[in-house]
Amino acid sequence: AVVWAFAVIFFKKSGETVAPFALNLFRVSVSSVLFTLTMTILGRPVFGQAPLADYLILMTSGVIAIAISDTLFHMCLNRVGAGLNAIVDTLYSPFIILFAFFMLDERLRMDQVLGMILIIGGILVASLARPPEDLTRRDLVVGMLLGVGSMATLGFGIVLAKPVLERSDVLWATTVRQYGSLAALVLVAMVLPGRRSRWAVFRPHRSWKFTLPGTFLGSFLALILWIAGMKFTSAGTAGILNQTSTIYILILASIFLKEPFTRRKLMATAMALGGILLVM
Repeated sequence: AVVWAFAVIFFKKSGETVAPFALNLFRVSVSSVLFTLTMTILGRPVFGQAPLADYLILMTSGVIAIAISDTLFHMCLNRVGAGLNAIVDTLYSPFIILFAFFMLDERLRMDQVLGMILIIGGILVASLARPPEDLTRRDLVVGMLLGVGSMATLGFGIVLAKPVLERSDVLWATTVRQYGSLAALVLVAMVLPGRRSRWAVFRPHRSWKFTLPGTFLGSFLALILWIAGMKFTSAGTAGILNQTSTIYILILASIFLKEPFTRRKLMATAMALGGILLVM
């Protein structure tokens, strides 16, 4: 959660000059190279280590929870800022628990349901915040809906992969998921118009002082820690503990991005975190 919070600050700065899809393409490409190098140095082969079905599940998880989810995440982050984005991200826990209930038969308790309601209430309170001067109310709502979509696809993608994660090496599984997301992003980048502008992100640029550290922290180190958490504990518990990043992001955003920490944000955060504690 701490590592991811620092990464979000770098991603917010990157988003000032890099489009969401291009930024995600850069992140996944660079992190795929890092994972490949790591696997090579450790002498661990990527292919031929599991049944084909496991590869397909992990790569599908990567497409949903990285290629799609992270693109929506950057679109939300660019529109509403790191603070409000962090509050929307508290939906991660409810989505994890809901999908785990339907897909993994994990038990759903009444206090978890109440916690989810409290989290949603906190997000509704945040959505009523006064938009920044350069943002309309419509843009604020659209941005937060993009964040909801990001959390839904993230939750579904990781719960889909959990049965495979429980019997797999963490680093290997993370690498395979990255390959799946990279294949999807490259395909889209080649098919859709405006290819030149998307690939321009790989030319050295002053934005790299934000995109490179953000990629290392958010798409490499934090991803390994996140997958490991999903492997070694229940999906619901891992989701809750990861969600403490909300606190760190709000603090860092107020320090480094000068985003105001208003009373409405405080109320929304308190409701969301209270909901997370109930769920826990």
